[in-house]
Amino acid sequence: MNEPNSITPKRKGFHSRIWIGSTLIFSLLFVFVAVSDIQAQNKNTAAQNYPSIIQNVYDFILRHYVDEVDPKTLYEGAMKGMFEALNDPYSTFLTEADMSDLNDTTQGSFGGVGLYISKPTGPKPDGQPPYVEVAAPIEDTPGWRAGIQPGDLIIEINGENTEKLTMDQVLSKLRGVPGTEVTILIRRGDKLEFPVKLTRAIIEVPTVKHAMVGSDIGYVRIITFTPMTTERVHQAINEFKKNNYKAIIVDLRNNYGGLLSSAIGVSDLFLDGGVVVSTKSRLPDENAVFTARKNPLVPTSIPVVVLINRGSASASEIVAGAFKDRGRAYLIGERSFGKGSVQQVYPIDGSGFKLTMARYYTPSDVNIDKKGIPPDREIKIPDLTEKEAEALNKLINDNKIPAFVKAEPSANQERIDSFAKQLSTAYGLEVTLLKRLIRDERNRTSIAPVYDLEYDIQLQEAVKVLRQENVAELLKSAKTLKQLQDESTAKEAAETLKKP
Repeated sequence: MNEPNSITPKRKGFHSRIWIGSTLIFSLLFVFVAVSDIQAQNKNTAAQNYPSIIQNVYDFILRHYVDEVDPKTLYEGAMKGMFEALNDPYSTFLTEADMSDLNDTTQGSFGGVGLYISKPTGPKPDGQPPYVEVAAPIEDTPGWRAGIQPGDLIIEINGENTEKLTMDQVLSKLRGVPGTEVTILIRRGDKLEFPVKLTRAIIEVPTVKHAMVGSDIGYVRIITFTPMTTERVHQAINEFKKNNYKAIIVDLRNNYGGLLSSAIGVSDLFLDGGVVVSTKSRLPDENAVFTARKNPLVPTSIPVVVLINRGSASASEIVAGAFKDRGRAYLIGERSFGKGSVQQVYPIDGSGFKLTMARYYTPSDVNIDKKGIPPDREIKIPDLTEKEAEALNKLINDNKIPAFVKAEPSANQERIDSFAKQLSTAYGLEVTLLKRLIRDERNRTSIAPVYDLEYDIQLQEAVKVLRQENVAELLKSAKTLKQLQDESTAKEAAETLKKP
């Protein structure tokens, strides 16, 4: 082991003087050149010199850094730094893996086996290794046809254990060229373990789920906006027509957005002409106004309720904002996220970047960025108190509910109610919450229903409004986003005047 004081003081001082001297000469040279450039060039010329300065520093690091550096590491670091300097969370550098995931979403399909999966980052509460777990198979895909079930564990992929693989590594091994094969080892329960050979196919990104609520209300949940979304919503509406629907619920909760074109396409199915959204930029060429066609697929006589929450963002807010400003739908739920900007993606040799190019405005000419869209009727999901959150965290770590579902997979409602009451006594949590958690755990080992009318209070309110109230009358008193914004501005001005 080399101790620092093993070098003689004289020799250490000699090297120090050489290094300090070299550093001083280099620093003086750098300062001299930098000062000369600043004096010789104006601001615009200096900006034009930045690329060459960056290139010089990049080359210098590659040649002189104490350890050998991968050029790709420096490149990606510089790119990430540039976009971080914009202080815009939506303008980012995209690695090759990021671009691959984004392409899967925006293109709406990819080569794979058709499984929703999750993977813990560390050991599970029950002490089991963090294997890949199947959340659900996507209907009519290789995984679904092979009989893979929710709750199955993927122990190996092509003979490689999944315990230490990252999620990105797992996805790269499961996805691939359609027609190629991948073999996975499935563990089901405590004793059943078997291999499954799957042939990859084109997997469509799930974007829409729909069903009838009773015999009169069509329910369509839009998960994200891909190139397939408009067509899938179109198909759902045609199904509703066959069932003689009298109203529609459009569920945009937890929809993080997607393609602008798809948001416009979905709006076009409901709006009878007029503006859907406009985009504005500092470049005139980026400005645009998007309108709907006449004679929509859903007649204006059909009442519509839209569900939104804090997870509704971007493209879903374009739809919600258009429906609200145009008086086409009654909004129920919670204020939306508030992402009012439009990004474009540009590829660069496998990687790429996403850049904010414009802001979008609703039909009443309001940008909702960082403000969100308020619902016409607020129905909040109750927040847990600090004490309840601690109790729930303890319950999760105690693994009580998964253990119950595993031990009694066929438990009847009476047994479930009894177990929920036991947990309520032990942990001080509401019985209703516990019953929902038990239901959700059971759904992990089966195909979950399209909607939850038993515990979803926002959906319950939407159904009540459509069946017991007059939506047309409600919409007459609903305000546009512009009216709400003007009222808010006037209120703020009045409060400012009151201040001494």
